[in-house]
Amino acid sequence: MANDLKSGETTIQSDVRREQPLARVQAVPWLIVIVLLATVAWLGWRAFLYQEEGDPVGSAMLAFEKQNSLTVFSSRFEVVAESVDRRGLLNLDLLESRQAAIIPATVEYRLDLSTMDRDRFAWDADGEELTVTLPPLRISRPNLDEAAQKTFTEGTYVSRDASADLARNNSQQAERKAAEFAKNPQVLALARQAAKEAVRQNLAIPLQVAGYGDVTVEVRFDGEAAG
Repeated sequence: MANDLKSGETTIQSDVRREQPLARVQAVPWLIVIVLLATVAWLGWRAFLYQEEGDPVGSAMLAFEKQNSLTVFSSRFEVVAESVDRRGLLNLDLLESRQAAIIPATVEYRLDLSTMDRDRFAWDADGEELTVTLPPLRISRPNLDEAAQKTFTEGTYVSRDASADLARNNSQQAERKAAEFAKNPQVLALARQAAKEAVRQNLAIPLQVAGYGDVTVEVRFDGEAAG
C-alpha cells in the first residue's frame, strides 16, 4: 500500500505582473496639459511680444499705409464782401443798390501721405531718432457757410435780379478772400505746427508698441533746416 501511495507534487506558479505605479499613470494627462499650455504660451509670445530686429522706417511707413490724406488743421473765420449793382435805361444808372455780407468760411489743411516714400524717412540708430520730411501742406477750397451769413442791403429799389447778382458777386469775392487768408503766414504756421504734432503722435506710439523703445520723432517740412 505504501508503494501505491504516490507523493503528489504541487507546483505553485506565481503570476507576476509588472504594474505601472499609480502616480505615474495619473501624471500622464497632466503632462499633456502642461505641454499644450506651454505651446500656446510660446505661440502667443511669438505672435504678440517677440520682435526680431526690424526696420523702424518700415514700421513708420506702415503707420501711414492706409491713410492717403491726413487733415491736420482746420481754420474757421469770417470774411466780409461788398458788391454794388447799377441798373438803368439808355446807359443811365438810375438805380443803384449795395450789399455787404459777412460770411463764415472754413479751410482745411491736409498732408498728402501718398508721397511718403522711404526717402522721406531717416533713422539714426545711435540716437534712436527718426527724422520725417513732410511735403507741403495742401489747402482745401474754402467752404462758405452761406446759410449763416449776415447781409446788409442798401438801395431805393432792389430788384430780384439785382439781389441775385449781388449775392453771387459777394460769394465769389468771399471765396477769393478766404483763399488768400488761408495762406496768411501766421495761420499757415499754426497749420504746419499742428501737422508736425499729428505726425509725431501717429509715429511715436506705434514705434514704441513695435518694440523700438522711447523713439524721438523729428518732423520737418521740405526746405526746413534740421531742428
